[in-house]
Amino acid sequence: MTENWVRTWAAAPHAAEDGIGSLEGHPPLAGVTLRQVVRISGGGRLLRVRFTNEFGAAPVTIGAARVGRAAPGGAVRPGSDRALTFSGAPTGVIPASAPLLSDPVEFPVPALAELSISLYLPGHVADCTCHDPAMRTGWRIPGDAVAATTLPEQAEILPVRALLSAVELVPDTPAESIVVLGDSRADGAGSTPETEHGWPELLAERLGDTGYVTNQGISGNRMLNDGIGPAALARFDRDVLATPGLGAVVVSHGGNDLGISFADGNGPLAEFLEMFPGAPVTAADVIAGFRELIGRARARGVRVYGTTIAPFEGAEIYTTEGENARRAVNEWIRTSGAFDAVLDFDAVWRDPDRPARIRAEFDSGDRLHGNDAGYRALADSVDLSLFRSRLDTAHPLR
Repeated sequence: MTENWVRTWAAAPHAAEDGIGSLEGHPPLAGVTLRQVVRISGGGRLLRVRFTNEFGAAPVTIGAARVGRAAPGGAVRPGSDRALTFSGAPTGVIPASAPLLSDPVEFPVPALAELSISLYLPGHVADCTCHDPAMRTGWRIPGDAVAATTLPEQAEILPVRALLSAVELVPDTPAESIVVLGDSRADGAGSTPETEHGWPELLAERLGDTGYVTNQGISGNRMLNDGIGPAALARFDRDVLATPGLGAVVVSHGGNDLGISFADGNGPLAEFLEMFPGAPVTAADVIAGFRELIGRARARGVRVYGTTIAPFEGAEIYTTEGENARRAVNEWIRTSGAFDAVLDFDAVWRDPDRPARIRAEFDSGDRLHGNDAGYRALADSVDLSLFRSRLDTAHPLR
């Protein structure tokens, strides 16, 4: 019998040096256990973990790995954890430039459960494939501590999602996965760490048992050009189309493409802008990028939704030229009919008295990202009927 796997949690991988620099100054990963906490969206009965070395030039050896139900302070609920195996063996090797799936393990788990995933790295990891920032505390522990139910005193903070990219489940009833593809606003920048208050995570809470929502946002990411992580057009097949159980994708991009293209490269932002190579792009270029993503999704029978670009007047990268381009792109998103539906995040966040700016009560303080209330407003604005699975007629919502 073929099991119907669905992805329930994800963190888009990229090279450590292509992130925001959270690993700079940290000791290399060698002879340590990494313990990381993830909150899944939908639940299931069989579980497997996707580890990643996709930006590593050399193989990475996993000496041992376990998954359990997380408890506060980096602990694991006693009796809840299970060993992960790889082709039946307790150890595995993640090839260079590749991922590695663990074997399925019986692990009944409800929606929105928090899992603790531990892996022991006996050797040296030269190139850490990661997701930066993590938004949830992780730890590095000397030696093999995968079976420790409490966090050892020697544990140190791990500031990124390291070598871990997805959790996949077999649900109790057929289900579909929803992927959010975006930048820092999808990644939850500005929300309170440890709280799962990014809008994709809050959307998963609203959907409850029926919501398998994976967040493939990367802070600083763009749609058309690489920079902080590969461009959305470059990573679309890996992060979206290869998702087990994929039913729908929400494309929430374009703001960084426009803001960075029109920013003053000779002013105070000159050093920052060096992180973003490639020629400047126009509103027409961004629209063409959306059309490309829509076409690739439709070719796979995937529903594709778009969010309008929320305002950012007052942010360091703001210019009037960038604002005019943002409005032009938003007009196309709303009126073209290219997407299956539009989530009008601009309308939710914009200040009615100054529509180029985020409402004060939704602003994290940098005029670019939302706070907890801002992301809650985005999640609450979403019409949940858009995400009712095509399988619901045979398996009604509980």
